[in-house]
Amino acid sequence: MCQIRQKYDDKVLGALACAGMGDALGAATELYSIDEILERYHGFIADFQTPPNDTFAGSLGGIAGLITDDASQMYVFAEGLIKTGKAHFDTSAWTECLLRWASMEPYANYKGPTTEQVVKALKEGKPTNTIGLIGTSSRQAPNVGTTNGAAMRVAPAGLVWPGQPEKACELAFATCLPSHDTNIAIASACAIAAGVSTAMLADATVEKIIASTLRGAEYGEELAAQRCRVVAGPKIGKRLKLALDIAQSNSRLETFLRELEGYVGNSVNAHESVPSAIAIFAFCQGAPWQTIHAAANAGNDTDSIATMAGAMAGAYKGFAALPSDKYQFFYQVNKKDFDVERIAQELSALC
Repeated sequence: MCQIRQKYDDKVLGALACAGMGDALGAATELYSIDEILERYHGFIADFQTPPNDTFAGSLGGIAGLITDDASQMYVFAEGLIKTGKAHFDTSAWTECLLRWASMEPYANYKGPTTEQVVKALKEGKPTNTIGLIGTSSRQAPNVGTTNGAAMRVAPAGLVWPGQPEKACELAFATCLPSHDTNIAIASACAIAAGVSTAMLADATVEKIIASTLRGAEYGEELAAQRCRVVAGPKIGKRLKLALDIAQSNSRLETFLRELEGYVGNSVNAHESVPSAIAIFAFCQGAPWQTIHAAANAGNDTDSIATMAGAMAGAYKGFAALPSDKYQFFYQVNKKDFDVERIAQELSALC
């Protein structure tokens, strides 16, 4: 039992640290195309860099190694779980977390398009299901609530339910409301949560983790059909299979990333960035630094892609697989607001 506990501790810290490091690494390439990354950094970015002023992080005065909205929301979610307990965590508890996060500087300045509108409505006491209504009807536009904001922060749901992906998906579902209440966002969040849950097992393999992400996407579609909105748009499972085919058919990183960018996409839309993140994890065989390095060079929403891929890789291989020098740099930059070691230790108690 003690060995299992130690394994969980290592995997939880590995996931939270690797995801955060991915966010910080990708902050310096966000919005760039692959060609722009290669030109700016004279090759692929290989270490934490001060984000240029034409990235979101750079425009907000971000420094090398500092996380953005992706990992900060993930850590706030973890802290909410620690406070409430996984059995009692619900949408109300998540809303409290979200509003707390929305008051934190500089992280709240990174709000994505969906979260921005939802936080504004919550602060004004307005119902969030009126955002993006078409004319005088009750139909919301199909692009409302379909970004990757839920998937990027959801890793703790999988961490606290090791080897129980459906329970991880149920917890992930609670965090999809009120901001990401569509089948696209929910299936995406469930794919990541399920993958992380399976990665927590001692006998996890890349194949088992990938299979779990596909099942998670299917389960998320079912949850949305029963309880939320089903909107017009791509199915996450189908997009994921396409992305995985690209990963399997390539052996060279740049070629793989270019095909992924061309066929699947790498934007803030969940149906692009989430399948891409999982495919990058598969291509890199779950090796933590290689995974977030590839994701940070994938173009466009690099910080989110690296956060999601990094969470799975860190949970799979554990903290011991992270490069210690790069982790220590990251830890020192972020420990004032988010002491990842303390958060991981307390979150591990819920496993």
